[in-house]
Amino acid sequence: MAPGESSVRVEIRVELKPGVMDAEAASIERSLGLLGIGNVHRVTTARIYDLEFSGISASEATRRAQEAVERLLANPVIHRVEVRPVPA
Repeated sequence: MAPGESSVRVEIRVELKPGVMDAEAASIERSLGLLGIGNVHRVTTARIYDLEFSGISASEATRRAQEAVERLLANPVIHRVEVRPVPA
């Protein structure tokens, strides 16, 4: 990034849609019980991608992050996605 050039961060949260088996979450929930950490009602997992863009507006950074979601980071059949700019 050039001196004086601003950057924009965009956070992408990808998680499984309700009804899609989350084997990792199920394993964690079982393990918590075995460790004596009880009263856990539900466990879910998610991946968070933090993209940092330079030299473009927040709206353009969000558009490019959404393109990354559509082309690479998520499967719309099984994932729900949240894309949001992160305040500086």
